[in-house]
Amino acid sequence: MATTSVMHTVLVPVKQDQQEIFLQDVIRGLSAKNKYLDSKYFYDAEGDRLFQEIMRCHEYYPTNCEMEILQEQSAAISQTILSYTNRFDVVELGAGDATKSIHLLRELLNTGKDFTYYPVDISGNVITQLEQSLPSQLPALKVHGLHGEYFDMLQEANVLSDKNKVVLCMGGNIGNFTPVEARKFARQLRNYLQPGDLVMIGFDLKKHPQIILDAYNDSAGITKDFNLNLLKRINRELGGNFDITKFDHYPTYDPGTGACKSYLVSLEEQDVTVGGQTFHFGLHEYIYMEISQKYDLEATEQLAVQSGFETVANFFDNRKWFADNMWLCV
Repeated sequence: MATTSVMHTVLVPVKQDQQEIFLQDVIRGLSAKNKYLDSKYFYDAEGDRLFQEIMRCHEYYPTNCEMEILQEQSAAISQTILSYTNRFDVVELGAGDATKSIHLLRELLNTGKDFTYYPVDISGNVITQLEQSLPSQLPALKVHGLHGEYFDMLQEANVLSDKNKVVLCMGGNIGNFTPVEARKFARQLRNYLQPGDLVMIGFDLKKHPQIILDAYNDSAGITKDFNLNLLKRINRELGGNFDITKFDHYPTYDPGTGACKSYLVSLEEQDVTVGGQTFHFGLHEYIYMEISQKYDLEATEQLAVQSGFETVANFFDNRKWFADNMWLCV
């Protein structure tokens, strides 16, 4: 992203602060009794590229399931929205390339309603691309990108417009939290909304355990590379000396709890240095990398009620592997 020389001098300390936070988070995780790394650091440029590859893997079903819902049911979703509010704006948390939400935006435009689309993303590059590409695809759409953290930008959207908010929280991103964390997130989300606002939130549903496990352990090994890439990023940005050949990727899925977790396992006893600190790994010691929580419909209903929402509609793909639930703020 191009900046003026004045802006550049302002941004340099921010970049350093972010790198320092990254280092502190890594040191905190590797110092823990049960080592872990924060999954939000997966997404550097290479991590983004690898995740795009994962989404194209035949084993990775969530993207296609939700795309089917938006392609085939946007008219029904639009009708549901209009049955609760005629004066609204659309806020999408983690908008990405908007390839799914564009189907709903087109349908809402066809109703003749006057609304603004506020895509929110932590990546400024993503927001810039959306502001450039969407007007050519949907000329009638008013777009106002918001670059920053979800809740900060949701508050900004509230300042910019007093209309009801239709918040899109798709992609099954709620699954990146444990159930306890998901409840905390949903309650926080509710705190930034008003009665009558709507949230469409995506949930990856429980299904045959092997289908789920395969999605996070693809035959081409791309998910393994995606996890190992975080070690490469630590080496490159924080001066780490991880030898990635000495770690293996190990995914697990517990159908009872719905928790799908990924680990990196040390293949030998070894020492790794990051930021001038040395961390010892025992043989077969693991690093906990991420969770992808799966839900049944009853659990999604409970989460809504516990967080100050009422479920007013559920939209499924034809196999009922994924659900986009419409929640009303009460």
